[in-house]
Amino acid sequence: MPTYDFIVVGSGSAGSVVAERLSASGRHSVLVLEAGGSDRRFYVQMPLGYGKTFFDPAVNWNYKAEPDPGLAGNADHWPRGKLLGGSSSINAMVWIRGQREDFDAWARGGNTGWSFDELLPAFKAIEDNQAGADEWRGTGGPLHVTDCTPFSHPLTRRFLEAGQQAGLPLNPDFNGPTQEGVGVYQISTRNGRRMSAARAFLRPAMRRGNVRVETNALATRVLFEGKRAVGVEYVRNGKTHAARAGREVVLCGGSVNTPQLLQLSGVGPAELLTGLGIPVVHANANVGANLQDHVGINYTYKGSIPTLNQILRPWWGKLMVGCRYLLLRDGPLSLSMNNAGGFFRTDPSLDRPNMQLYFQAFSTVLPRGGERPILTPDPWPGFSIGLSNCRPSSRGEIMIRSTNPLDHPRITANAFSTEGDVSEMLAAVKFVRTIASMPAIAEVIREEILPGPSITSDEDLIQDFRKRSGTVYHPVSTCRMGPDATRSVVDPRLKVHGLAGLRVIDASIFPDNISGNTNAASIMTGWKGAAMVLEDHS
Repeated sequence: MPTYDFIVVGSGSAGSVVAERLSASGRHSVLVLEAGGSDRRFYVQMPLGYGKTFFDPAVNWNYKAEPDPGLAGNADHWPRGKLLGGSSSINAMVWIRGQREDFDAWARGGNTGWSFDELLPAFKAIEDNQAGADEWRGTGGPLHVTDCTPFSHPLTRRFLEAGQQAGLPLNPDFNGPTQEGVGVYQISTRNGRRMSAARAFLRPAMRRGNVRVETNALATRVLFEGKRAVGVEYVRNGKTHAARAGREVVLCGGSVNTPQLLQLSGVGPAELLTGLGIPVVHANANVGANLQDHVGINYTYKGSIPTLNQILRPWWGKLMVGCRYLLLRDGPLSLSMNNAGGFFRTDPSLDRPNMQLYFQAFSTVLPRGGERPILTPDPWPGFSIGLSNCRPSSRGEIMIRSTNPLDHPRITANAFSTEGDVSEMLAAVKFVRTIASMPAIAEVIREEILPGPSITSDEDLIQDFRKRSGTVYHPVSTCRMGPDATRSVVDPRLKVHGLAGLRVIDASIFPDNISGNTNAASIMTGWKGAAMVLEDHS
């Protein structure tokens, strides 16, 4: 059995960072196991190409949640990255850290070292922000963050003006001193190409002699000697292999794969494991529990002026933007679908924003099989104002169905399962209509397409957002961090409670969800977690 100092399972947003940081000194050998393949694919590297990867089994786990009563019985599609870079290679690239209060709440819960002020140096060290360095932003780091303000569609300016007319301030930097307001999103790209965690961290690490990356290597079991993790069993090219960890096994599979692997390895709810015939190494009912996710919906409008629909739908438009991208690496294909957005409070008495906005200068009402129809929008000039909740109180779980590692786990999201989540979403969709009624944007709206002007009562609005809402792909907390082993999976140093030689470093450790897109915080978790590992093995 080959031996490495560290085995990192998963090369996603956190795993790529962990591998780079643990190998940087040259003193430690690192094996990275990635269930998917290479990220060297055109539609992965082209930012707007994630419409093509949305259902692509070559790069996507294509999970499906259980039918959800909170979503009118719909079984939600859950894309997760299955390639180098993980979900950072197929996401929408919006770079949001979260609110100061999110991380300060983590620290108040007993997670020493995880307050915002303690994490800010890590966030800044990661970044090479095009907007320049200041008290909040960093430059010179491995991950480039693009300022999209110069490339915004003209309709975006109308959205920003309408948001201000509705009472929101203009916010030039959602990662600055405050999150509230409307503004243009920063995205993780560089020179017109996606800046995934693989590109920023793992690819440089792979040039080192002390790093081995095995792709198409599905981890099937953590190997234990008593209560100590000593290695990983995995399947590659139809053959079972095993590798030994001289120091630690680090799980970075994310909020779906990490609890799945722990449960397959005998770490999890005892009743579930014994029922499947899995020997219990360590019983912990929190493994796979406490699932939190952001849920969102779009309101879509038919406009009276051209939108990106008129460029991205016709063949000649596709040819034009395609040639522009290939020659200049700019234009619509170099950006995210979410050009702008913001954060607002559904109740003025709240101390901070609890809803996130997204503005898209195109619309995709008409379905198209096999891909998210980003590259084939509607035949009329359309645009969408979307939103998602920041800190929902609904909780779900992710549990294995069988002992077969190839079987997708059971994802029970329980969206809108609390009255608070329903009431704040009702207030939020009403505010979207308020923005759309403001003069700056109302004067270019011909009609509301979805949900449509006939949906006006509270009952109808709730029924509509139950039917049309879905995940915005930010699952967290299935191996949550905390000092109390009866209520969490890992301690504040990300060591798995009750076991030795095993850590979890990915978004599954979030004690609670953050306010906004989770990729930046996942990458920060990789940076912070790797520093802890190195401190403990110095």
